[in-house]
Amino acid sequence: MSGAELLATCWTSAGDASPLGSPRSPLDVGQRVDAVAATGWAGLGLVLADLVTARDTLGFDGLAELVAATGVRHTEVELLDRWWVTGADRAAVDAEHDLLFEAGVALGVRHVKAGPPVDTGPEEWRELVPSLRALARRAAGHGLRVALEPLPFSTVTTMPLGAELVAEVGEPNLGLVVDAWHVFRAGTSLEELAAALVPGSVFAVELDDAAPEVVGTLLEDTVDRRRYPGEGCFDLDGLVRVLAATGFDGPWGVEILSAEHRSRPLLDGLQDARDTAAALLSCALPG
Repeated sequence: MSGAELLATCWTSAGDASPLGSPRSPLDVGQRVDAVAATGWAGLGLVLADLVTARDTLGFDGLAELVAATGVRHTEVELLDRWWVTGADRAAVDAEHDLLFEAGVALGVRHVKAGPPVDTGPEEWRELVPSLRALARRAAGHGLRVALEPLPFSTVTTMPLGAELVAEVGEPNLGLVVDAWHVFRAGTSLEELAAALVPGSVFAVELDDAAPEVVGTLLEDTVDRRRYPGEGCFDLDGLVRVLAATGFDGPWGVEILSAEHRSRPLLDGLQDARDTAAALLSCALPG
């Protein structure tokens, strides 16, 4: 598949864990790392709740050694959240961010993922510029990049809007996470996406697929009903070509959030997620 590498994002290997339920995986992190390596992935992601457990058991240096021993080459951590808050909550937010930065340095991550306001916080994206700039600068102090993921149910609703925000912030270590789900569920066309992205602005990509119609709320659909690449209605071939044209060359993340995937044996779900994404990239990328 043109030498493309694949990364299992945090939820893809987390088993019965969910952003709307318990985010902490019930699976041992060593089991997850071994399973990711055994099914041919080049990288994996971990969420904050799992990193807390890893810190308190293995330690971050121990986790880094465990990952390296399997031959897994890429890691990412998430999620920088609530970076816009002030007042009494700020100390707790900074402590979470410090943990993510500490883990990121120990693991040698490509970036730390950040999310925009969903239920609380500024309702106008321009109000986020100063706080996002401050977050990027804090990360830069640790030698880390920040990848912002626009969400259609957030203040930053589309990838073009996210690109505008990143450009307005103007920090070189700040870029975008382009998730197929949030491109197509937001109604963004590939032409609009291509016009918004500049070379070097895409730090991470997440591949997934979907049924034509949203079931339940958009958030419920997002968390419970994703499909493996090629098993839904998204124009993933076109998306991959647009992203490749910006110079993005991987690793290509695969984020499968679904009730069905969570219920499957870990190795089976990882293998199918990887195989379907590999088949997609084999067709969509130049030889």
